[in-house]
Amino acid sequence: MVKKILSKDSRVWLIILFLGLALLFTACTGEAPPVEEILAQATATPTPQPTGRGAGGTLRLLYWEAPTILNPHLTSAIKDWEACRVTYEPLASFDKDANLIPVLAAEIPSLENGGLDPDGKWVIWKLKQGVKWSDGQPFTTADVRFTYEFIMNPEVGSLSVSIYQAIENVEVVDDYTIKVNFKAPNPAWKLPFVGVYGMIIPQHIFETYNNSQARQAQANLEPVGTGPYRVLPPGIKPQEVLFLGTQLVETNKIVFEPNPYFREEDKPFFSRVELRGGGTVNEAARLALQDGLVDFAYNLALPGEQLAQLETAGVGRAIPNAGATVELFELNRSDPNKETEEGERSNKNFPHPFFSDKKVRQAFAYAIDREAIVKLYGKAGQLTGNILVAPAEFASANTSAEFNLQKAAQLLDEAGWVDTDDDGIRDKNGVKMKVLYQTSENAIRQDTQTIIRRALEQIGVEVELKIIDAATYLGGDPESPNTVEHFYADVQAWDITSVSPDPGLYMQYWTCAQIPQKSNNWLAGLNTTRQCNPAYDALLDKSGQELDPEERRQIFIQMNDILIEDVVLVPLARIARISGVNSSLEGVELTPWDSALWNIKDWRRTSQ
Repeated sequence: MVKKILSKDSRVWLIILFLGLALLFTACTGEAPPVEEILAQATATPTPQPTGRGAGGTLRLLYWEAPTILNPHLTSAIKDWEACRVTYEPLASFDKDANLIPVLAAEIPSLENGGLDPDGKWVIWKLKQGVKWSDGQPFTTADVRFTYEFIMNPEVGSLSVSIYQAIENVEVVDDYTIKVNFKAPNPAWKLPFVGVYGMIIPQHIFETYNNSQARQAQANLEPVGTGPYRVLPPGIKPQEVLFLGTQLVETNKIVFEPNPYFREEDKPFFSRVELRGGGTVNEAARLALQDGLVDFAYNLALPGEQLAQLETAGVGRAIPNAGATVELFELNRSDPNKETEEGERSNKNFPHPFFSDKKVRQAFAYAIDREAIVKLYGKAGQLTGNILVAPAEFASANTSAEFNLQKAAQLLDEAGWVDTDDDGIRDKNGVKMKVLYQTSENAIRQDTQTIIRRALEQIGVEVELKIIDAATYLGGDPESPNTVEHFYADVQAWDITSVSPDPGLYMQYWTCAQIPQKSNNWLAGLNTTRQCNPAYDALLDKSGQELDPEERRQIFIQMNDILIEDVVLVPLARIARISGVNSSLEGVELTPWDSALWNIKDWRRTSQ
């Protein structure tokens, strides 16, 4: 539907027309309506702003990386957390300024209100009373304790387990008071039950699935939550299969309605929420920013110039959400071309033929023009030499991002990788320096591949490019060889982020225990480079017990510097996640420390 808005001049002519008609009416009848009445008819009457639950029609969301499961503790994919957050809630979360605010909690624990142990051994949470699940059952502290038990049950295989390992037990004091006891003094008490890892699930729904059958629960597709909306059956509904290049991409749809038991009587605003999953980032940006056929599109990872052009339509705006997200370039420490007897590649016991040499890794770091890559992101990109970039006090001042092909070539020479047969490709002991470089289908990532390949070819490295559909590459499917966890390539690029302003959770990604392998069904964690440094692990353990904020800050900076100095990875850019938001939406307040939909209960549509 196309709206045509009358200009000021058009309204003047309309008034004149009404006055002319009035004169004609007077000539015919001898009576004329008052001028005030004529002017009132010529002036548009503002449409009243709808109020109350379900008064706002349909809200359309588009996630081009399609959600596949609606249980936040059986996934580590942001795309799934986003959809879960419409229905599930944590005890508390962080706003954009890293302030901890209550959600299901009645208040934030503190020393002043008696909720925190001065020695860091426990925290007491008091819950809001009268909260109900979307099926009408009461929400109590028993659900909080059950969520902990579900996560920690090894038969369940929860991917949230690392957040809760510091807990000794969760003690129910009464229906609305719960005490979390830690094994040791814990400066990171704000991690459990907070943000995307803290979403509480209902005991009465999942208690029969607190075992190896956890992934068989129908509630993984049709969740029962305390949030503002509830999912309509059948939950995640497949839509169609698309061919993107040579790959199959499935699209799906999730429909939500207002939770009739939601604790705020006048919320949520929309009568229906439709979340469409799948497609391409280009399509998502066009539909949100130019065509206006969706109200919100997530993660528009497109070149800045392209987004700016789409915004000129005046339909939507591209909103950056700057946080701790870093686009990184990983160098595989394991050999992707050597197989175990079971057919597993990139096994941590088989070292890479040249990335096991630090000088080679350093050479590759010098060969990456990060300034050129940052420019691809426009307003969403920032140059960095760190993997830990936020909050700002944790960003190291000890790193750099130097592009120097001369140094890169010299390091390769020193490492013994030279071109012995004059074919333009370096070699050593009969092995050619060839790399397979994989990443997801994404315009910026393809441009980045081009920049990096050209530079590497100049110093004698042959580069083969591989592009994988994003839903597959980032989907975490243990059966697919094309995921970041499998890393069946020499180098790969993707982005990683912290979902908490406390760096402890984020920095554990590069510990030895987080190496994904076939033996752990590729679900151990995100240490996809397969490097293992006991000294790094020891620092993480120390950070988990250090109560002095400054000492703890220095530990995290030291951990960052170890990753960068050892070239475990190369930070390509600090990036903001871009969301496309229709101009008619208000109340969208993005935070880097939770889902983009964390405050969807407050979203409204303005009259246009």
